[in-house]
Amino acid sequence: MSLLKGTRVTWLGHSTVLVQTAKGTNILIDPFIAHNPKYPKSFVLPDKIHYILLTHGHGDHISDAVPVATKHGSTVVAVYELAAYLAGKGVADTIGMNLGGTVQLEDVAATMVDAKHSAGAQDEHGTHYVGVAAGFVLTVADGPVLYHAGDTSVFGDMKLIAELYHPEIAMLPIGGHYTMGPKEAALAAKLLAPRMILPLHFGTFPLLQGTPEELVGLVEYGVEVVRLMPGESI
Repeated sequence: MSLLKGTRVTWLGHSTVLVQTAKGTNILIDPFIAHNPKYPKSFVLPDKIHYILLTHGHGDHISDAVPVATKHGSTVVAVYELAAYLAGKGVADTIGMNLGGTVQLEDVAATMVDAKHSAGAQDEHGTHYVGVAAGFVLTVADGPVLYHAGDTSVFGDMKLIAELYHPEIAMLPIGGHYTMGPKEAALAAKLLAPRMILPLHFGTFPLLQGTPEELVGLVEYGVEVVRLMPGESI
């Protein structure tokens, strides 16, 4: 697919996405594996995951960050407080950043942008403040601009994300209840003006009832909604 320019994007169920650039950089976003009923159990991650990006501290987005980082030699990139929290859980290499900041991850410029969602982390000691929810814009050198929205509702400043970064592929939650559903995601797509949408955060649990088919019926003409099974790639 010419839009990807050699970059591969693999959906691994829920909000877990593996991005592999043409130059060989592997980035895993929001790893939810062991307890994710939609994770493709036969899928084998690359031996090296260079970076793990975390949008916020909820368990269905960070629960496998420590084991994956340990096994695959990954650097975890997250909002400052969440990065510090995971360093305390044993992650050797972290990059703490904040909204509006950009870090260079090999051939990918990762910009942290706003999201509207709660963000605490829970463990055996209770609930912890670990910063705020975020999304990531990934600008791949000689490749596409990707936007992973994390968990969010639609918000007006998505128009600023479009104006600043021009994402070509938007990965948007559509399940509803905890995030926006198809109706709101269609408006998000109008604000962001991507060429392609990869729906996330749907069907994992009974409450997440939004579907890609609903979204297809709501987006404006010319925006492609990609319908993948977990483990499939674009």
